[in-house]
Amino acid sequence: MNFTRIFEILEFQAARFPLEEALVVQEAGQWRSWSSGALLRERERLSAGLLERGLHKGDRVGVLVHCGSPKWVIADGALLQCGMVPVPIHATARPDEIAFIAKDAGLKACFVSNADMLARIAPAGLSAEQLISFEALTGTTAWEDVACDPSEHELGKIEYLRGGIQPEDLALLLYTSGTTGQPRGVMLSHANLVSNVKAVLAIAPIGPQMRALSFLPLSHVFERMVLLVYQASGASVWFAQANDQLADAFREVRPHFFAAVPRILERIYDRLWEERQSGGRLKKIIMDWAIGLGEKFPYTGVHDMPPLYRIKRWVADLLVYRSWRKRMGGRVRYVVVGAAAMAPRLGRLFSAAGVDVREGYGLTETSPVVAFNRFEPGGVHFGTVGIAAPGVEIRIAAPEGDAPDGEVEVRGPNVMLGYWNAPEATAEKFTSDGWLRTGDLGRIEHKRFLRITGRKSELFKTSSGKFVAPSYVEQQLLRSPFIAQALVTGANEAGVSALIVPNFPHLEIWCRDNKVHWTAPQYMVLNPKVQKLIQQEVDHVNDTRLGAVERIRRFELLHEAWTTENGMLTPTMKLRRGEILKSRTPS
Repeated sequence: MNFTRIFEILEFQAARFPLEEALVVQEAGQWRSWSSGALLRERERLSAGLLERGLHKGDRVGVLVHCGSPKWVIADGALLQCGMVPVPIHATARPDEIAFIAKDAGLKACFVSNADMLARIAPAGLSAEQLISFEALTGTTAWEDVACDPSEHELGKIEYLRGGIQPEDLALLLYTSGTTGQPRGVMLSHANLVSNVKAVLAIAPIGPQMRALSFLPLSHVFERMVLLVYQASGASVWFAQANDQLADAFREVRPHFFAAVPRILERIYDRLWEERQSGGRLKKIIMDWAIGLGEKFPYTGVHDMPPLYRIKRWVADLLVYRSWRKRMGGRVRYVVVGAAAMAPRLGRLFSAAGVDVREGYGLTETSPVVAFNRFEPGGVHFGTVGIAAPGVEIRIAAPEGDAPDGEVEVRGPNVMLGYWNAPEATAEKFTSDGWLRTGDLGRIEHKRFLRITGRKSELFKTSSGKFVAPSYVEQQLLRSPFIAQALVTGANEAGVSALIVPNFPHLEIWCRDNKVHWTAPQYMVLNPKVQKLIQQEVDHVNDTRLGAVERIRRFELLHEAWTTENGMLTPTMKLRRGEILKSRTPS
């Protein structure tokens, strides 16, 4: 069978790859599995219950959950096959954003996963009858009180509703993070997402008999689409409940495949340096050599790897890399990275260690994949976001003025229907000949690889009248293992400045190796030797990566990381530039 609508993907799996462990989640310390058949049966029960409660085709229903789970997937499928529109809400969204989404979307109901999520949906003003909880919670209606065994009449009604849903119909309403102002509702059709799933299936080495570990929020279109790919490929999906439990999840699940944001790989990298620090002098020398070798991984295709490097890599694998893979369960082979720019050294190091890391690029408005580095020989260039996905076209608009690069424009079946309740914003997002303006600046390298160099809206001019793309400069700074986060400024100033958050685990190891007394981060950022180290890193970036107008003249070290919790990052890990700069301005 084929699938043209999202809810058919689970049926496709059940028909072609029926699994006893289709979805697996940890509950009360034990792994509980759901078979393909059990998921379908529970989906019918929930669909019947939703219809019995008076929800109708076209109603928007929120989904506010703290992590992925089989119930999330079941709720999503039940809504979709009844023609209702799921509205996922980021668990880390601000209260004002949640209230705005609830009002703008006109939510008729909302699923919540636990007491924390129930507290977060409070600003929406929904009644207990409208709130459906995955677990029994006071002030809500429990899942078990909603789901019911469907009668023949109810099964017929479900089938009737399914039959009336067309691939071009609105399927999802996904609100963008909103680095400035309120988020916008992106309307995606079944056809949008299905086209992207099929495109990724054609290029991703995932299939039956493989396990995938899922830990990114399903409210983000990236992990949501990846999950659909897992299901359509016949892979078994295991949900980790929290990022601080990932180490245990890797060991227990032993996945072959997972999707991540760069920060996850950076944390794994930090653990490697902690391991290095715990060893003796010989171990440090060996690990330094192996890490340095990995960060110079020369891969563009297996036949292009120099013979001497291949031998050194084999030795490094025997001495170091093999134990790293074991920490990730021993079977991880493929990782896809998205949502933010990845430092090329990370992709090279993990790939040298036998875990092929491939970075891609996309937007909520494109369902999301636009481009992707491939796993086959010749299909990757670290530092780029890869080749256009099958069926997707990319072009670069002419640069404006003396801007370094043009805006990336996209056309394809994955491009959104438009913005909810915002026809003018929708019209502005498209060119006169129908291409989507991404708002990102970029260029094509090596004939077909896309490099993203910044956001058009973030471009600024220095007092000399020259444009600077801050994102590009920040990406170069993040190449340093001593820099965890960076924000570049300089509008109407004589030169470029940067706010830098050091990579403190890595910095602590450097301090111990160089006999620099280590204290709390707020004091270390003032230490002259630490400032000299970061100055050397900045100078190296200035001399090797940046043009004259982009050179960083000043920087300030900060001791507190920017997070979603302190409001400095969006739920999709993008910098809230205005908030960060405001926090540095004396009141």
